[in-house]
Amino acid sequence: MSVLITEIGGLVTCDDPGPDGVGLRDHHAVVVEPSSDGPRVAWIGPAAKAPAADHRVSLGGACLLPGFVDSHTHLVFAGDRAAEFSARMAGRPYTGGGIATTVDATRAATDSELRAGLQQRLAEAHAQGTTTVEIKSGYGLDLASELRLLRLAREVTSETTFLGAHVVPPGLDRADYLALVTGPMLIAAAPLARWIDVFCEPASPHAFDAEEARAVLLAGRAAGLGLRVHGNQLAPGPGVALAVELGAASVDHCTYLSESDVEALGSAHTVATLLPGVEFSTRHPYPDARRLLAAGATIALASDCNPGTCFTSSMPFVIALAVRELRLTPAQAVVAATRGGATALQRRDIGRIAVGCRADFAVLDAPTIDHLAYRPGMPLVRGLRLPGWPGQARNNVRG
Repeated sequence: MSVLITEIGGLVTCDDPGPDGVGLRDHHAVVVEPSSDGPRVAWIGPAAKAPAADHRVSLGGACLLPGFVDSHTHLVFAGDRAAEFSARMAGRPYTGGGIATTVDATRAATDSELRAGLQQRLAEAHAQGTTTVEIKSGYGLDLASELRLLRLAREVTSETTFLGAHVVPPGLDRADYLALVTGPMLIAAAPLARWIDVFCEPASPHAFDAEEARAVLLAGRAAGLGLRVHGNQLAPGPGVALAVELGAASVDHCTYLSESDVEALGSAHTVATLLPGVEFSTRHPYPDARRLLAAGATIALASDCNPGTCFTSSMPFVIALAVRELRLTPAQAVVAATRGGATALQRRDIGRIAVGCRADFAVLDAPTIDHLAYRPGMPLVRGLRLPGWPGQARNNVRG
C-alpha cells in the first residue's frame, strides 16, 4: 500500500551536498511504496504536486527526518553497574575493569532474560527516533557465550559485531585468549556477524595493544568480516592509525587524538564515530569534533549504550551533548546521527530521506531541528508507523 506523508513542517533529508548536508525542504511531501524488503521512498517533491496514494498521513506541521542510525551499541547484557558510575562521579578513574562484572552477570542470565532486556532497550531507542542499531557481543568472552549474544542480536538487527576482543578475561593468559579469539571463537562467530571489533587501548591493562589488535582485525578480515575499532578512548594510542591503515569502516571514541590522527582521518574513508555520552559518564574530556570536520573527516554520533560507561539509548540526548560539548551545530549533529551513522555501517539505504532509501523515519514535534538541543531531555522525537504495513510496528528497527 502506498502512503503519502504530507503537512510536513520541515522535511530534513540529510541528503544535501551543501556545507551542513542537512537538506531542509519546506512545503514538501513524501510518498512511500512497498518493496520486497519493506517500504521505500518512491517520491519527494512539493506538496502541491504530490501524486495520489492509497493512504494519506498528515504530520500536522511536525518535522520529518531520517530515523537515527545508532552505529555503536552493546545492547545485549545483564546486570547493573550504577555503583561503578557513582564511584566515578566521586573520582575513581575508568580503566575497563568493570566489564568483567557485566560478563559474570551476562553469563548467568537466561536467554529469556537477555532477550527481554534487549527488547526493552530497543523499545526505548525506537521511542526516541532510532530506527537502525548496530549491536556488539563482548560480554560473553568465551565461545558459547559470545555465540549466544550474537544469535540474540541477530534477532533484531543485521548489523551484528563480534567483539570477543573486548578485554582479556580475568585469570586467562593473554596469548591463549588471543589465540582463542582469532581462532575457534572467530570461526564459530563469523557466520553470525557482519563486523569484527577490538578494544585497542594500551592505556588499559585489560584491553589490547596495537599488535594484538592488528592480529584480531586481520583474522576477522580473513574470515570475511568488516573492521571496526574501539580506539583512543582512555589516552592517546595507536587505535586510529591502525583503523586507517587497515581501512576499517569506523574507529569509535576518538577522545584523545594527535594531530597525525586527525590528518589521517581527514584523508581516509574511516569514519570517526564520536560517543559523547561516554565522556558525560566518565568525566573524560570531550573529543574535538570541529577539528575533525575542519580536517575533512566524516563523523558519526552514536550512543554506545552499555551498562558501564553510557547507559542511555537516547540519540536525542547524544545530539544535545554534541551541540553543547562538541560544539557542533544542530544540523551537523543531526547529519552525524543519521547519514554519518549509516556511513559508519557502509550503508546507503538508511540515514537519508531519498528516493530508493528505506522508509525509516523519525518525527520531531517541534518547528526546527534546533529544538533537539534547545529543549534537551524533552520527548520531542518519535518513530512513524505507516498504515498498510502491520509488520512495521517498530518502523524497521532491524537494520
